[in-house]
Amino acid sequence: MASEPALDILAPARRRGRPARQVAGYGETREALLRAGVAALSERGFSATGLDAILRGVGVPKGSFYHYFPSKEAFAAALIERYAAYFAGKLDRWLRNESRAPLDRLRDFLADARAGMARHDFRRGCLVGNLGQEMGALPEPFRDRLHGVLLDWQARTARCFEAAREAGEIAPETDCAALAAYFWIGWEGAVLRAKLERSPAPLDLFTETFLAGLQR
Repeated sequence: MASEPALDILAPARRRGRPARQVAGYGETREALLRAGVAALSERGFSATGLDAILRGVGVPKGSFYHYFPSKEAFAAALIERYAAYFAGKLDRWLRNESRAPLDRLRDFLADARAGMARHDFRRGCLVGNLGQEMGALPEPFRDRLHGVLLDWQARTARCFEAAREAGEIAPETDCAALAAYFWIGWEGAVLRAKLERSPAPLDLFTETFLAGLQR
């Protein structure tokens, strides 16, 4: 038997049934689809994620999908947007906590991220990182979308490093933008390795090595 087709965001939009505004519980169901889609792409990635499985998990008939999203491409874009916003909020919660020293804010974020992966037995990684590894299966415009998300995370992290520089925690000549880019390149790799090994060891190694490199 053929395997279930992956989430095909190249498929053309199809309109079925009543307009979305007439569907009872529209907002709740759309939200459930987004949550299920983010979880699926964080764990299995794009190629191994079937739209049918997501719909079954939420209890939405396949023919009703287009009540909630105009196309599968729009659904995938919404998943990226949802995850990006969620993670930006997480970064701000930790990195802008002025009750903590700047580098302690970074440590807090890293500890929280590690705990988040552990809650799911290291089966879920970063949705943006997962999709970035599968660009061959995605429309080319998604490249800029994913890159833009990473640049946003880097900018938020760079502001934390700037605060650390001002506080004398890191060298005054530090290029905080470059340091933030370096951090995210390394952290995304550590997340991927932790998911591969089902272990926190890659996260711990990266955290310890990165922070040790900042010592003046």
